[in-house]
Amino acid sequence: MEAEFGRRGVITKLFGFILMVLGLLDSLLSLRGGMPAYEYLILIFAGACLFAIGAVRGGKRPSAKAASAETAEA
Repeated sequence: MEAEFGRRGVITKLFGFILMVLGLLDSLLSLRGGMPAYEYLILIFAGACLFAIGAVRGGKRPSAKAASAETAEA
């Protein structure tokens, strides 16, 4: 039962991390080319938001019914 709740939000966090890395790489490449990189800040911010949403989803506690079933088994 514990593994079921540990896997929630993993895909969302992974997608958010990928967006943040892509935004960072794009901003570094555009800075190297001499262009301002303000538009890539939105990509980094969106990735951070998705990562936070995935972290919140992964941290949810099981419902009271499932918690009472676990205590009954122990």
